Amino acid sequence: MAITIYNTLLRDKQEFKPIEDGKVRMYVCGPTVYNYIHIGNARPAIVFDTVRRYLEYKGYQVDYVLNFTDVDDKIIKRANELGEDVFAVSNRYIDAYLEDVTRLGVKKATHNPRVTNTMQEIIGFIDSLVGKGYAYVSDGDVYFKPRAFDGYGKLSHQSIDELRSGARIQIGEKKDDPLDFALWKGAKEGEISWDSPWGKGRPGWHIECSAMAKKYLGETIDIHAGGQDLTFPHHENEIAQSEANNGKSFANYWMHNGYININNEKMSKSLGNFVLTRDLLENHDPNVIRFFMLSVHYRHPINFSEELLESAKNSLERIITSYQNLEHRKVSSTNLDKKGQEWLDKIDVYKQRFEVEMDDDFNTANAISVLFDLTKEANVYLNQDHTSDKVITRFQEMIHGFLEVLGVTIQNEESLLDEEIEVLIVERDEARKARDFTRADEIRDLLKDKNIILEDTPQGVRWKRG
Repeated sequence: MAITIYNTLLRDKQEFKPIEDGKVRMYVCGPTVYNYIHIGNARPAIVFDTVRRYLEYKGYQVDYVLNFTDVDDKIIKRANELGEDVFAVSNRYIDAYLEDVTRLGVKKATHNPRVTNTMQEIIGFIDSLVGKGYAYVSDGDVYFKPRAFDGYGKLSHQSIDELRSGARIQIGEKKDDPLDFALWKGAKEGEISWDSPWGKGRPGWHIECSAMAKKYLGETIDIHAGGQDLTFPHHENEIAQSEANNGKSFANYWMHNGYININNEKMSKSLGNFVLTRDLLENHDPNVIRFFMLSVHYRHPINFSEELLESAKNSLERIITSYQNLEHRKVSSTNLDKKGQEWLDKIDVYKQRFEVEMDDDFNTANAISVLFDLTKEANVYLNQDHTSDKVITRFQEMIHGFLEVLGVTIQNEESLLDEEIEVLIVERDEARKARDFTRADEIRDLLKDKNIILEDTPQGVRWKRG
């Protein structure tokens, strides 16, 4: 079955057909690095990492580019507040971003370009737009003319007259039309700047991604992705700049993830419900945060609360416990028989079901439901008197494979035990054999204090995290 993607440009699902067989060119808009990222920034990082993972699962080579805006009004303001150099601020928050998303299971991008490392390409891109008549110079600033580009508004599905009615010329701007947007901003006194044909200055926000996408992925890319809030004006302006300059379609598929609400209210600094990702990571397992984020389809809004996060934790623990029960049962398993072969065939159906859901616009919510069904089936299998290593291994491979696509990891059970706990488990087993149940109960309670819960089964003692 082919993958289908909801394309914001067409407001419909389309069969995914990459430009080049077996290869995907994917660009994701990254953060403006003036502070630590909030959970709204974490959602696209997780969502589009999962899209990448599934494309790789299906056999594609993915060139994945995520940029950093490392010079911007907000960064300059932050640097002035802290009395620091712009580069010191941006470098610190780039490192913090990478640390946070790595903990959340996000794979390293193929390229992480920065604006300050792409300056010559940006200047060349702007110069080309001026030469082609799509942009003009105004007292050291350079502006793009949306009215000169046929089709402006096609991504956000707004007419140019509708857009014009809401546009305003801000104090200090020297543009001809309120719709025009800055490609280059002339330097203000004391600000960081670069030399250009129009004088010292720095790029406007929108031109950066057009130049970086072209440099690293080419004039036409397969997938361009980001948060829903970027649809207009950022992505709309990217399309206009890129297609005006290159004379080609910029991106074939546009993907946007939905917003995050906090306790059913839109997240905002003014409401005081702003949650930083690293604060959340201090108190919660990164796997649980990621699992929670993927429990809702990426295009839908997601409501965040501690209660919902706790529910996600319990759900994930059920899956991991099922996996660990399979591992524990391997010790007493037998050879494969006819009934075991029937189980192998039954397990393979779940792979098909999982792929059907992920092929349908990367529906992780439904894919997780398939994963739950698979673990329930595994639990039914383990209730049998006789089990086979091959069936157990197939269950484990399937569970692990699905979680790998979702970017959720299962820690090796043995690696969670330190030497002290191993000794206590052995001592408790010996106490029980000697009928010293008081000591055995003491050890159980001690291990419980260490967040280790023991379960006595016919196959021996097993444990899980509490």
